[in-house]
Amino acid sequence: MKATKYIKGLALLTTFFAGVAMTSCEDEPDKYEIAEGLPTVHYVRLPDPEVADSLITGSYLSNTICIVGDNLRSVYELYFNDQKAILNTSLMTDHTIIVDVPSAIPSVVSNKMYLVNINKDTVAYDFNIQVPAPEITSMSNEYATPGTVVTINGNYFIDDPNVPLSITMGNVPVTEITSISQNAVSFMIPQGVSTGYINATSIYGTGKSTFRYMESNLLFDFDNDGDDALYNYNGWHAPTIGTLPEVTPIDNNYLIFQGNLDNGTWDDSHFAFEYWPNGDNTTPYLNTLTDFEDLSNLQFKFEVNVPDAWSACAMQIMLTTNNEVSGANQNNSFFQNETFPRALWIPWQSSGSYTTDGWTTVTIPLSEFRFGSSGTAINALSATDITGLTIFVYGGGATGTACTPTICIDNIRVVPIY
Repeated sequence: MKATKYIKGLALLTTFFAGVAMTSCEDEPDKYEIAEGLPTVHYVRLPDPEVADSLITGSYLSNTICIVGDNLRSVYELYFNDQKAILNTSLMTDHTIIVDVPSAIPSVVSNKMYLVNINKDTVAYDFNIQVPAPEITSMSNEYATPGTVVTINGNYFIDDPNVPLSITMGNVPVTEITSISQNAVSFMIPQGVSTGYINATSIYGTGKSTFRYMESNLLFDFDNDGDDALYNYNGWHAPTIGTLPEVTPIDNNYLIFQGNLDNGTWDDSHFAFEYWPNGDNTTPYLNTLTDFEDLSNLQFKFEVNVPDAWSACAMQIMLTTNNEVSGANQNNSFFQNETFPRALWIPWQSSGSYTTDGWTTVTIPLSEFRFGSSGTAINALSATDITGLTIFVYGGGATGTACTPTICIDNIRVVPIY
């Protein structure tokens, strides 16, 4: 009787698992399976259906392409020159493969793609991988002086033995390059340079920086030297403007924040800069000095030097209108509200502490002026009647550790995103 019961139970289990298997197959009728045989490529086109008749014989790195042919589900691996592509089976059919060209620059250039099946049989197809001209997106210190070593960052800095990479600052060539990688180049700034773009030329062409070295359109340089930049403040607290023995100036004076910070610190006497203007010749509105009309194409920049570690509170940067504060309406109620959008710069957040090796450039698009005091995301800055500036190291919604930082700031500017 027991044996019969076990046999009946086994039969029921067998029937159950068979049903599950059949159900699984029925639930996945389009399950991707590798095909046998070799693939055939007819042509390559752009993936956009609207330009599907635009056939291509090559592509830049990282671009998306569509390979058209037969038996393409037999492709198990795909290479462009010697760089392996990432295949997404949801974008593969018998007749098409949509794939991104690898971003890495090939070491061995054959100008072919290689389609490999599961048996390692390979089909080669002529396809030219094009490397873009150098891209320069940032510079370690945009106000570094001649004789100083700086680093530009970007991509495609290729130093070919036959066509070495070259850098020019305006029309002045760089003669001393100290290091080169695909994403960064370090060099000494030559004598005789002035405000202008930086150009990098490789075997693949010339690229221009998305910024200008020593941008001349400054709002604040904290120097009473007769130029158009402001050196003064206008608010409740007199900030420290001058120099420190341990911080070599870029050019004369700079703004200094120095003292004790912890998560709950409110110290606008030592960690705030207030420019609440009257709109007169002494304290003009900022929108008379800079065009704020297209906020989406503008960025807030400054140089910072942090010799003593900073590990608590956000730097809150507020481009204010007369609705918030002015010389005739001085208050700090907007400091901690959740309705006025500001930028929160918290460079210590990812590592727990932040220092710099000398002066470095900070860039914040005005589209990032979209946070409340506690770090809550709110509507982005939209007013074009910007008149003042407040910088206050306070809150920000990030939890840090107590510190005694020194934060030096110079050359505050709002410039286009070129």
